[in-house]
Amino acid sequence: MKALVIHGPNLNMLGTREPEHYGKLTLADIDGRIHELASELGMEAECFQSNSESEIIERIQRGGCDCIIINPAAFTHTSVAIRDALLATGAPSIEVHLSNIHKREEFRRHSYVAGVALGQISGFGAESYMLALRAASAHLKAR
Repeated sequence: MKALVIHGPNLNMLGTREPEHYGKLTLADIDGRIHELASELGMEAECFQSNSESEIIERIQRGGCDCIIINPAAFTHTSVAIRDALLATGAPSIEVHLSNIHKREEFRRHSYVAGVALGQISGFGAESYMLALRAASAHLKAR
């Protein structure tokens, strides 16, 4: 089982960008934890980060995974194209956010991705990714 983990725009700045919302871990720290947990779950994980909507769409379309865990970041609230790419793959997806988007500004509460995802996990910092990976594993094993 292979999980594609996509990190959207500005997540390459984790550790220094608004730590009160996003924590102090770097993206490399989070990716390391993802790979470690994936191995424990008998999965493979590929982590991909881009600040470019088109690169994210192209990576989704390339496939080669059993599930997608995606933190679309700011594209959550703006990208019908990412939503459509996720839907077109047929692979189950889980939306992830480090902060609780429902406790923040009003515009952050709308997600184009949520409607095509198995579920949304937000507000648990880096642990949101771990929860999503566990959920993806359980979903794939139950199929």
